[in-house]
Amino acid sequence: MVGALIAITMNAEPKNSFARFHTKQAFGLHLCFLGFALFLSVWFNPYAWYGLYIFYLALWFYGFLGALKGEEKTIPVLGLYFQKWFTFIP
Repeated sequence: MVGALIAITMNAEPKNSFARFHTKQAFGLHLCFLGFALFLSVWFNPYAWYGLYIFYLALWFYGFLGALKGEEKTIPVLGLYFQKWFTFIP
């Protein structure tokens, strides 16, 4: 989450659409992770935690590989929503 906030501030001046796209994807992914982690902190099930971390790391790795290749691939299911919701990211 801290890394996403640093990326937002570093991308504030020179508006780079590629960096903005991946910052929105990463910010949304981190927020979803935190939301599900808060839910799982109340309803404790170790297998659910394993699933959350595997799901999070798989989506993070998917986005990271897309960024390395120079592609603007959205995260499956929620990626398009992240682009619409986080318009405050410069």
